[in-house]
Amino acid sequence: MPANTAPNNKKKIINDPVYGFISLPHEIIFDILEHPYLQRLRRIQQLGLSHLVYPGAMHTRFHHVLGAMHLMTQAVNSIRRKGHPISEEEERAVCLAILLHDIGHGPFSHALEYDIVCGVSHEQISAYFIAELTVEYGQDLALALEIFKNEYHRPFLHQLVSSQLDMDRLDYLNRDSFYSGVSEGVIGSERLIEMLNVHEGHLVLEEKGIYSVEKFIVARRLMYWQVYLHKTVVAAEFMLIHALRRAKELVKEGTPLFASPSLHFFLSQDIKSEHFEQDPMVLTHFARLDDYDIWGAIKVWQFAPDYILATLCSGLVNRQLFKIEISKTPFSAARIAAVQQRIREEHQLSEQDLSYFIYSDRLTNKAYNEQKQNINLLRKNGEIIELSQASDNLNISALSTPVEKYFLCYPR
Repeated sequence: MPANTAPNNKKKIINDPVYGFISLPHEIIFDILEHPYLQRLRRIQQLGLSHLVYPGAMHTRFHHVLGAMHLMTQAVNSIRRKGHPISEEEERAVCLAILLHDIGHGPFSHALEYDIVCGVSHEQISAYFIAELTVEYGQDLALALEIFKNEYHRPFLHQLVSSQLDMDRLDYLNRDSFYSGVSEGVIGSERLIEMLNVHEGHLVLEEKGIYSVEKFIVARRLMYWQVYLHKTVVAAEFMLIHALRRAKELVKEGTPLFASPSLHFFLSQDIKSEHFEQDPMVLTHFARLDDYDIWGAIKVWQFAPDYILATLCSGLVNRQLFKIEISKTPFSAARIAAVQQRIREEHQLSEQDLSYFIYSDRLTNKAYNEQKQNINLLRKNGEIIELSQASDNLNISALSTPVEKYFLCYPR
């Protein structure tokens, strides 16, 4: 192939089921997409175990970051049309930042976020990955990392990547709604993007977009209860979390347990943020982990000699999930004690092993957080007003109040 045709070959057009044809705006986007770090996201499902409730919810983090990158190109164009200059270098960097924003997710994403590693968020691990890519790709990635970490002098670029009205949320609500079939999550992302503006370096929304953003926040609350915090999904995720914790406990005690080399690396020790900074092999092992490592291990562990591990894993593989009860008030100590007594006798468990079979916790749904980088509206007279203060009804104020529910989960 002639050398002068190579650059055009990298500006691919991809058929996305949510948006139709989307194009890669810069050659470096193609290069990063081809990198093993990004390709790994094809093997991590966006919604973890939600497919046990919604069979269509089998899309991946790779789908999501592509969609978010597509929305970012639209947002950049919208803001430019309002008279705010964004250089080509900044455009490349902010597109790279959103493309890489989820690269630090481990297997099953949020469910195992603090069990694979100890107290290291996926955002921190994403920053480690981007820093590593900077060595290979140079200035574009260095600027992307600045934007990602909110260290760049134009904060609205970071807010497009991470805020309460970012391209991440706009994509995952539409995409998760599409694949799960829960239509309440559909939002008017095109209108929201058209309403974006910049005021004194910060991202704002033009006041006429208020009803679109209200719909967006309502959709977020509904998706949390119907999909992300669906009680059956919660039961499955807690079984998975405790299966991994049991496996880790057994490995640390010296019990031989099947695992891929990289999964064994994390099961055999407690990896913290300083380990990522001190030993490059930690990030290398993390980059080799995906959902397949966990599922492969769980399929084998269902036949393990350890009763607790085998029971949890068999239940996950065969969708024989624990019963879960939801309540608006905390479960009483007497109620929990009665369940503990029954489960202890039925499964012949010791007191310390009960925690692997009985889970009691709370679910919190806060669709809009007024205390955290809130959404500001730009009025025609140039005045800036916070969203919940501008709304002409009580929707936003109500949605900014956290709703808490309690659950009790145990074997049937």
